[in-house]
Amino acid sequence: MQREAHYKSLKLRGGPGMRSGTTKTAKRYRIRGRVQGVGFRYFAERAAHAAGILGHVRNCADGTVEVYAIGDASALEVFKHRLAQGPPGAWVQAVEESEMPVNQGCKEFSIKGGW
Repeated sequence: MQREAHYKSLKLRGGPGMRSGTTKTAKRYRIRGRVQGVGFRYFAERAAHAAGILGHVRNCADGTVEVYAIGDASALEVFKHRLAQGPPGAWVQAVEESEMPVNQGCKEFSIKGGW
């Protein structure tokens, strides 16, 4: 219950990755390896909330996990490092990164349905 209140407060404030006056950047991360069926999307959601990242995560039909993330550069770097670690049971072979346009309508981080 206390953790949920903390996450809600991060969403309302924008979290540490979305401080006022910082430049928003968007990235797409494609995570390869044993990343489905191991709780990776839930892990990514918790890591995003902790870093103040907005966006979404989803499973892809090719066995990868795709993450769309919005935040400042330092928060995105911390988040990418966490994605590369993955949850227990996952084996991350690679995290591919690409620049994306910032979706100004994105107000939270969510888990989307896969493929």
